[in-house]
Amino acid sequence: MSFEFVAGNLALDFVATVAERRTTAEERVPTPAALAQWFVDAGVVDVPPAVDAPGHREALRLRETIWRLLTTDVGVLLGERDLAVLDGYASASIPVAALAADRSVRTTGDLAACLAAVARAAIDAFRPQNIEHLKWCEGTDCTRPFLDASRASNRRWCGMAGCGDRAKAAAYRARKRSVRG
Repeated sequence: MSFEFVAGNLALDFVATVAERRTTAEERVPTPAALAQWFVDAGVVDVPPAVDAPGHREALRLRETIWRLLTTDVGVLLGERDLAVLDGYASASIPVAALAADRSVRTTGDLAACLAAVARAAIDAFRPQNIEHLKWCEGTDCTRPFLDASRASNRRWCGMAGCGDRAKAAAYRARKRSVRG
């Protein structure tokens, strides 16, 4: 499976490993092996960490905790239990990068380190300079959050390759129908 990393934040991309939560709720990391590969593809580590079934459940627990925190209405206090879970993961050591004599860089870490990196990215998403740019894709079925880093702060879709293209194609077809009608 290929993964998309378009959110501008590791934790937001991790939350998006469940696609279309309101309709199909497609699980994109359904196995421990898929989760381990996601960490490599996301650039967290260079070699997949060992992930067993309990570790996979733990990672999905963190993902759903982040989802609940992100979807809590503005003005409502975040849940203490969810904050404790997130802070607990964030307190672990993160993956370590090492420079070799041949100038190559290798980043390694176990599952706990990978989850710590995700948890810290989630906390970072809540910083004032980031939270003001947090948006949700306007795609019909998409439930992907992202940080809008566009100059005009007018990004509407998680990515142009998927939701943006579909929306623009639909708008084009609608314009063509109205011209013919």
